[in-house]
Amino acid sequence: MKSKIRVLYVDDEDNNLSSFKASLRRDFTVHTAIDAKGGLKLAEEMDFEVVIADQRMPEMTGVEFFEKLVKIKPDPIRILLTGYSDIASVIDAINKGEVYRFIDKPWNIDQIKVAIVNAADIYNTRLELKEKNEKLLKVNSEMNQFVYSLSHDLRGPLMSISGVSKLAKMEINDPVALEYFEMIDSATVKLDEFIYKMLDFYRSTKMENKIVPLVFEKIIEEQFETYKEKWIRNDIDINVNIEQKEPFFSDDAKIRVILNNLISNAYKFQKEGPGPKKIDIHILVEDNKAKLSVSDNGIGIEEKYMGMVFKLFQRATQKNVGSGLGLYMVKESMEQLGGQIDLKSVLNEGTEVKVILPSMKP
Repeated sequence: MKSKIRVLYVDDEDNNLSSFKASLRRDFTVHTAIDAKGGLKLAEEMDFEVVIADQRMPEMTGVEFFEKLVKIKPDPIRILLTGYSDIASVIDAINKGEVYRFIDKPWNIDQIKVAIVNAADIYNTRLELKEKNEKLLKVNSEMNQFVYSLSHDLRGPLMSISGVSKLAKMEINDPVALEYFEMIDSATVKLDEFIYKMLDFYRSTKMENKIVPLVFEKIIEEQFETYKEKWIRNDIDINVNIEQKEPFFSDDAKIRVILNNLISNAYKFQKEGPGPKKIDIHILVEDNKAKLSVSDNGIGIEEKYMGMVFKLFQRATQKNVGSGLGLYMVKESMEQLGGQIDLKSVLNEGTEVKVILPSMKP
């Protein structure tokens, strides 16, 4: 059974209190107070969905009462009873007492009923939103813990496995055993890359922008330092051209997500076999914009997949590389930074991705 709406009515006229309670007690749970101090005491002791107060009271006006009420119990919806001549009080009530509605005196019982029901609906909606926000904060906190665990608790043992495998390969000469250890190394590299992808996924989709000054030469230099440990192909010609003509401000983590995924894709989706292989990276910063371009002459993308590659877990090739996260994270990061993206690709000829990002105020 649905409980009655709890209403507090504050008025300095005893007849008004009696009349109000008698008229509404069947529809609502009504409590009354003969002055503002009594009303505040009741509000401290009990929970109300709706609080109604007369503006003209001797020791404290309705607006002053609501100002104090907001500090001790901000959730109840507030209704002020006022006469036509109290327009200044109405303005004060909006600015100070955060009043939901004004009702002219003498009040009409049906009007009061409707106002109380509507106010209680607002109260319940706000309460529901508050509870959902608290749950979201809890989920966000748990997600932060998960990401921390992902980056530390998982990568630690993984690096240990990789280290032991490398030591073992130095101690043995059996070709079969070496092949097994190569398989272990390959699996640990793939798992480590997937962990990095998950961390990038979190950075690109869940974290708020943190705007800092960026130097693209430094970012690219640091990116390639990490690639040295993972990339083993020396037959790819990589050209980097950076022109940063002015300071640029953006989110460092999201910029790295964009560049890392574009460069990694250009590396992973090279053609097998003989022939020239290249990756071109161009970065131009001018006119409060950064224009990023990464192109390759790799396997390219079939036209039928072009509209799908920016979706989550969608891959544009049957080649057993990639997680289907890369371009999705590029798009998410780019959108959060207010940028634009353009993808051009021809099957068996190569791919070019251009991203334009605005400089953001720090």
